Amino acid sequence: MEEEYIKLIFGLKLKQIRSKKNLSLFGLSKLTGLSKSYLNEIEKGKKYPKTDKIALLAEKLEVPYDNMVSLKLDKNLAPVGELLKSKILKELPLELFGIKESDLIDIVANAPTKVNTFISTIIGIAKQYNFGKENFYLASVRSHQEANNNFFPDIEKAVVSLSISHQIDLSKSVSSEELQEILVEEYGYTVLEEDLTKHQESDGLRSIFIPKTKTLLVSNHIDHTQKTFIYAKEIGYNYLDIQDRLYTFTWIKFENFDQVLNNFYASYFAGALIIPRTLIRNQLDEFLAKTKFDWRSIIAIKNGYNASPETIYQRLTNILPNDYHFENLFFLRFSHKADTERFEITKEFHLTHHMPQGNEVDEKFCRRWVSIGVLKKIGEMTGSRRMEVCISRHPLNGQDYLIFCSTNKDARRKDEFQSIVLGLLVNQQLRKRIRFIDDSNIKTYEVEETYERWEIYDYQVRNRPAQVLQQKEKNSKTEQVVSELQRKYS
Repeated sequence: MEEEYIKLIFGLKLKQIRSKKNLSLFGLSKLTGLSKSYLNEIEKGKKYPKTDKIALLAEKLEVPYDNMVSLKLDKNLAPVGELLKSKILKELPLELFGIKESDLIDIVANAPTKVNTFISTIIGIAKQYNFGKENFYLASVRSHQEANNNFFPDIEKAVVSLSISHQIDLSKSVSSEELQEILVEEYGYTVLEEDLTKHQESDGLRSIFIPKTKTLLVSNHIDHTQKTFIYAKEIGYNYLDIQDRLYTFTWIKFENFDQVLNNFYASYFAGALIIPRTLIRNQLDEFLAKTKFDWRSIIAIKNGYNASPETIYQRLTNILPNDYHFENLFFLRFSHKADTERFEITKEFHLTHHMPQGNEVDEKFCRRWVSIGVLKKIGEMTGSRRMEVCISRHPLNGQDYLIFCSTNKDARRKDEFQSIVLGLLVNQQLRKRIRFIDDSNIKTYEVEETYERWEIYDYQVRNRPAQVLQQKEKNSKTEQVVSELQRKYS
């Protein structure tokens, strides 16, 4: 255990013993001859007394010396002690929210019983909703995005700086070939496209980076836009000088919160590089100024970038809140199996006041968002792509959302679809900037508050755990392949 936590545990025990004796700090000071300020600093975990002072405290409080110095806490403080021993405070991304670790330690020292109750409550909620470390880290990143309105000026400036130093033309979208050349020539990468796809367990991976030899293994099953994003992200890791990072995409394993946060920063950098801010702003200005909704403008924006619809929509969640003040928005990614009722949310992001949000682990279908009918219509596709725009009206609270949907067939999975949804709250600010908002050609759907539940037939105890075990087994096999490839190319 770290020294500061040993100090805190001693302080907690001293305060607990003093309280049981019905002594104030002033009373303990008179009893022992130690100053009140010194005792206060001990109880707050800021100082650890010398042996003679501990012996004095033990004598005056009529407590065995060994009990005073023991790290074992009674049942009332045991959860707090376990929290400190686990070093979870070191893992919490406190600095993102302007909180110092010492602040939490002071709270624990001043109100240990209440903090114990709070911690037990949080642990209980986490267990009930199967809320693991990964969920916590991802939720923390989303909170960080919300706190910054999902716009990070330093990364935007870094992209512009890169374009100058590497002579990248930001008046158009970059190509994967241009980015690959930068990786090879500037950062000494070796890019290979064969080995990754030789292993069935690596089917879910798009890339693996081996740092020792700067070898980037890229799946040859991914399309041009996905390669572009991977290369841009690798450039982001290098240009932003990020050392603590993930080496697989999409990832299967992480060691700490910094890796998850840095993954977001590198992804943000990639989106800003592929979809330059000035360029998309010019296109949006022209599109939003039209009095009638124009599909040609949407298609021109989509075709103007070497990026997937998901990357474009994600980039809009950076630009729209900051540059157009559309701060009430949400982004969702759905997967859908044809001829089934399965609509599963695989990515979810919200800014400020919004209605569509799910809050239960097994309730994958968000409450009060776009109607089921709209989703089904999106899924019934004859071609490989479909785009949809509509108004989602919620009569219960009088809120409307302008919804943009883009749905693609999954090229790697038969009868699978991915739907990307961007929703903007229709308010005064949006009406001022979007002139086509009252276009009669945009259909409106009234949406009630719904509670979607998965129906489980012939339920057996092991049905759910078996799925988790299968996923763990798959991840384990994938991890073995990653290790083999790391050894081979190192």
